[in-house]
Amino acid sequence: MVENEKENQSSPAVFILLGFGNIIQLHVLLFILFLAIYILSITGNLLIIFLVWVDQHLHTPMYFFLMNLSCLETCYISTILPKMLAIFLTGDRAISFEGCITQYYFFGICAATECYLLAMMSYDRYLAICKPLNYTSLMNGRLCLQLAFVSWMSGILTNTIITSSVLALTFCGPNEIDHFFCDLYPVTNLSCTNNQLVKLVTFILGIITTVPPFLLTLYSYLCIILNVLQIKSKAAQKKAFSTCSSHLIVVTIFYGSIFLVYVVPETETLKKLHKTFSLFYTILTPILNPLIYSLRNREVKEAFFHSVRRYSNRVS
Repeated sequence: MVENEKENQSSPAVFILLGFGNIIQLHVLLFILFLAIYILSITGNLLIIFLVWVDQHLHTPMYFFLMNLSCLETCYISTILPKMLAIFLTGDRAISFEGCITQYYFFGICAATECYLLAMMSYDRYLAICKPLNYTSLMNGRLCLQLAFVSWMSGILTNTIITSSVLALTFCGPNEIDHFFCDLYPVTNLSCTNNQLVKLVTFILGIITTVPPFLLTLYSYLCIILNVLQIKSKAAQKKAFSTCSSHLIVVTIFYGSIFLVYVVPETETLKKLHKTFSLFYTILTPILNPLIYSLRNREVKEAFFHSVRRYSNRVS
């Protein structure tokens, strides 16, 4: 009996996601907005995956990493938005304890993996631009697979440790999560037991996950910019700076918001802003990445129109 009571206390049947409040009119607008974002993000990322898969001209290290990023973003946004859309549509904010932990687990894997994957992509561009003569020998197929594997395994390992520490907590009190998804701190703050160990583990792993990849990304783009400055053509410089600045903006938004939520110590002011910061890395970057990294790219556009023409010829 005692063991059963303890098990019931440590596993509440449901959590309630408070989301963005009780204003029904706002929910209708948010449903339309986030549905449009979800459709555009999924369509853009799946299109990139398809084009890289079928077009031989895109079978290069850069597009291999872009395809990985698109796979990641598709999984990433799909762990958050479907439940949000269901809440806006039905008003049912309940999510099971198992569903909540599962949602956080896969979201956390994607977030941690993206940190490393963005760093690998910046390193690839650094080698291509700053060491063009050695690029083919350095960035070979085997290294690409190893870098992608390390990125994914780092995300899985990091979040498996964090999620395991969350499962060790006891939940027996309030079950209302002041967030639009099952994020780490809003969930652990509902624990009846001391959650300081979970926060310490998250802080340490958060630093490991964000700081080294961000510094590598920053160093890579700094070297690229210095290399671009040596180009005599002003038009080529302008194009290169436009591309680099777009990449850096997205990278800064992603790393910055992740860092503020998971690494910077919680204060009352930051706690109130966590929901806002979370929108940047859960919603904004998955829709910006295909636009910034791929759909503005000339080779991707050519591959798209080539595929359209080839399909049209088959139909006719």
